[in-house]
Amino acid sequence: MTRSTVFAPFDIVEGDRKKGIVLLADHARRDLPEEYGSLGLPAEEFERHIAYDIGVETVTRELAAALDAPALLAGFSRLLIDPNRGEDDPTLIRQLYDGTIVPGNYPMAAEEREKRLDRFYRPYHDAVGAMIASVAHASGKAPFIFSVHSFTPSMQGFIRPWHVGILWDRDDRVARPLIDMLAEDKALVVGDNEPYDGALRGDTMFRHAIVNGYAHALIEIRQDLIADRAGAVAWAERLAPIVDAIDRRADIHEVKMFGSRTGPV
Repeated sequence: MTRSTVFAPFDIVEGDRKKGIVLLADHARRDLPEEYGSLGLPAEEFERHIAYDIGVETVTRELAAALDAPALLAGFSRLLIDPNRGEDDPTLIRQLYDGTIVPGNYPMAAEEREKRLDRFYRPYHDAVGAMIASVAHASGKAPFIFSVHSFTPSMQGFIRPWHVGILWDRDDRVARPLIDMLAEDKALVVGDNEPYDGALRGDTMFRHAIVNGYAHALIEIRQDLIADRAGAVAWAERLAPIVDAIDRRADIHEVKMFGSRTGPV
């Protein structure tokens, strides 16, 4: 965890916006603004998945470099506020996460909640929207949005068997070929909407892709596979030709409204 008196809610990795790809990493960092200290948590909690998606920053940066594509990474820990939740989601600011009580989030006054939305959450989503609009303008086509996440190998006593999972709602333009190409490696256990369901109203994909009819997918890589740099680089190298091949498909850059399993869009 690092701190600075000048805290940036997001970080931009530049790339060729004419390619029509946007890479996102909602949970790339475990950083907190200085004024929040450690939210009352011991340092070791910031080594866990509750603070950030382990390995994702390296995977995203390496993938962006391999594709020469722009990327946007959230600059704050999900413990401060979770950018991959809707503003009305009860898990937006967690007071209890995988058995850990977060003292700095309890009690949560309405004023403090609004402050975190204004200073961190909304600037991040404004930046996501601006990058997507810029890529659409530069490429002259609907952008392909690819969100990178990672998941803990076990949760609440359940050992997760997947090496990687692809999350999606109703638009399968990216998800289906991505799952199929990953599954060509018979050593990989590939989850289809595992370990989570991709239909989450108000999350980043809903807010920026689904409501606009943009092709998209969210990838979840098991954290033990990318916890060190070598593993993260290897996964970026694995994904780069797959993502590039999907990007070259004509239907990926068309606006198509598929709706959502969560309800009306």
